[in-house]
Amino acid sequence: MKIIPLPAFADNYLWLVHDGRRALVVDPGDAQPVLEALQQAGLQLTAILVTHHHADHTGGVQALREATGAEVFGPAGEDIPAPFTPLGDGDTLMALGVQWTVIDVPGHTAGHIAFYATDIDGAPLLFCGDTLFSGGCGRLFEGTPAQMLASLDRLAALPGATQVCCAHEYTLSNLRFARAVEPGNQDLRQYEEACRALRAQALPTLPSTVAMERRINPFLRSRERTVRQAVQEWRATADDETAVFAALRQWKNEFK
Repeated sequence: MKIIPLPAFADNYLWLVHDGRRALVVDPGDAQPVLEALQQAGLQLTAILVTHHHADHTGGVQALREATGAEVFGPAGEDIPAPFTPLGDGDTLMALGVQWTVIDVPGHTAGHIAFYATDIDGAPLLFCGDTLFSGGCGRLFEGTPAQMLASLDRLAALPGATQVCCAHEYTLSNLRFARAVEPGNQDLRQYEEACRALRAQALPTLPSTVAMERRINPFLRSRERTVRQAVQEWRATADDETAVFAALRQWKNEFK
């Protein structure tokens, strides 16, 4: 099975998974890169997975469905280009002979979902849209800090070997903020060096892994003493875990 991030727009990745004959795509905001990849590799698109309703994740859905006949799967609580199969927490679907489980992860949007497979060529795989980024998390456009914290807790509890396929190449920007929060984190320093080397070669920093994100991502580490103290120095009124998380997200919003 091949997992390919197709670049789109300024910094999106449209994730294409294929077995040499059939393919699925996740969050196709633009149809053209997907159609080109399908043609070049001689693939038949059979499924389109959508994590949330934002246009840079859904803009290519209709064109791809019309061109390929692929079935569309998306969050039950969001406005996805119809017709599609609505999904919620714990639902499963079969695509490419793999069972994918849906995880509700509200926060970035109210009905955001993620797709998780326990074994793709020996490792679990997660498509998390704009909920979890390497070194960061999505902005809270519709959900609450408590919702996003709970959503990230669910993703952080997945096996450490889980490949984390985020929908944007935000890694270096996120890591610059993460260093401001935890300047003494050596894992973070080493990871940033590795990511800089990848970007210098115009290569993706993704996928990451859940194990790596637990070590370097301040939004998965908001209960750690070092992160909590840094946040409270920035905003002294952050006095419980939700308030600390909310302040951490606001700090990132304002970070220059």
